[in-house]
Amino acid sequence: MDSSKNTNAQFEHVISFCRDIFEKKLHDYGPSWRIMRPESITDQLLIKANRIRTLETKGEAMVDEGVRPEFIAIVNYGIIGLIQLSLGFSDGKDISSEKAMELYDAFMKKTVELMLAKNHDYDEAWRSMRVSSYTDIILTKIYRTKQIEDNKGETIVSEGVDANYMDMVNYSLFALIKLEYGE
Repeated sequence: MDSSKNTNAQFEHVISFCRDIFEKKLHDYGPSWRIMRPESITDQLLIKANRIRTLETKGEAMVDEGVRPEFIAIVNYGIIGLIQLSLGFSDGKDISSEKAMELYDAFMKKTVELMLAKNHDYDEAWRSMRVSSYTDIILTKIYRTKQIEDNKGETIVSEGVDANYMDMVNYSLFALIKLEYGE
């Protein structure tokens, strides 16, 4: 099997369980996240990534959950962030759960297309990286995003918040593949 087909299948697999969690939470809570401003989503991403780093460095957890649920949360909050950047935040649940899933799928597709293009150019270099490196890169992307937000979205030469959200999602998907399939 050629490696690109294997990569695509692995991505589809980890995306399917991220999507499943998103859909189940959407059933439980509806699109309550519509009230979140992008800055709040970035802070939520920071909390998740910090917890991963803490678990990686301390090697133990007080709450019996590993890093996998946190990487899934980064994927899903990253997609929520992209939706919020596109629609703007709301004062309430202004879209149906069906519309939220439609938007999830559209932004995930766009994010994965970016990854596939980069993966082609970088020749699957992510496979030789450590999961802890993904964590550090995600944290760096979060701090970059916070700086861009503090600059009111203005950048001189850098990509915007949306590109950083997409990168966070993709690095989390890489981590989930490595956690699921090993080295």
